[in-house]
Amino acid sequence: MRCRWMHAGWLRSLGMACVLLFLVSVQADEVVADEVVQAPTGTPIRFGILPIGSAAESREQWRPLLEDLEHRLGHPVTAVSVSSYAGLSGAIGEQRVDMAFLSGRLAIEAVEHQHMSVVAQFERDDGAKGNVAMLIVRANSPIRSVKDLLAKPGHWRYARGETLSVTGYVAPEAEVFAPNGLNSDTFFASVRVGNHQNNALAVSNGEVDVATCNNPDLDLFRRNFPTEASQLRVIWHSTLIPSGVLVVRDGMPEPQRRQLIEFMQNYGRAAGAAGERERANLARIPNLAGFAPADNAVLRPFIDMEYRLMREQAEHGRWVNDQAKKTRMGQIDTAYQADLKQLLRE
Repeated sequence: MRCRWMHAGWLRSLGMACVLLFLVSVQADEVVADEVVQAPTGTPIRFGILPIGSAAESREQWRPLLEDLEHRLGHPVTAVSVSSYAGLSGAIGEQRVDMAFLSGRLAIEAVEHQHMSVVAQFERDDGAKGNVAMLIVRANSPIRSVKDLLAKPGHWRYARGETLSVTGYVAPEAEVFAPNGLNSDTFFASVRVGNHQNNALAVSNGEVDVATCNNPDLDLFRRNFPTEASQLRVIWHSTLIPSGVLVVRDGMPEPQRRQLIEFMQNYGRAAGAAGERERANLARIPNLAGFAPADNAVLRPFIDMEYRLMREQAEHGRWVNDQAKKTRMGQIDTAYQADLKQLLRE
């Protein structure tokens, strides 16, 4: 049976078939779970979707793939879509998610503390092994470079992602601000937090002077808002950041867990018309071409980036004495080794 994805907040009875549809309105951190109409029997599979743009937009991008998943496995599938990274992390922590699409920091949290494991990594449609974080300004901005940006502390208005966002917060902080002894939350005249799409729109509308972004979200912004996108300019790119991953709940029963992983890893790889249709479904999700088999080890670059950021922040911090700084550095090193051990556990 195919999932139907509806957007109404009322309940109706249809003839002799009793169909139940729930739609929970998206609030700041609330989960939206689209229940299955005339669902197959069996244990539901709850799929968590990292918000790209709005929760509704992200849910619609994934809908055809999840419909195929439901049909193939014979289990009802519900989409758990949220309006924030924190909302998705909370749903995973409360064990309301069986499989999820996550980026670095969320994935680390899920693996280390929420009983999930990495089973696949996104393959980009351009063949790249990951994404880059960006800082964007208006095309006519006096900010021509990072040097111009950093030359005027307390002057510019900034829009960034949540602290759980690698491209929206961690990478710019680790590669631009912390190495210069700065913290973006205190460097700028004002700071607003939002998703990449809203932040890019804020730059083009002149509401902020600079914002974080990444290449997939900037490509999506160009498709959705071509006029506004033409008014933007990139002043900084990060080093390559590994693509997002799929994680699966450790306690998920077999053979459902194995079947779910096999479906995702093989999706879009078939020949003929079936494969073409699946690849078209993948193309609805920005820059996605498929899912490559992977394990927790692919998260190592994110652990390393976090470690560098914390070391830089400690190095440039204000300490009552040298011993306090040395103690803090030791704590960071110890936590880093513990994180690696936990991440790479077998």
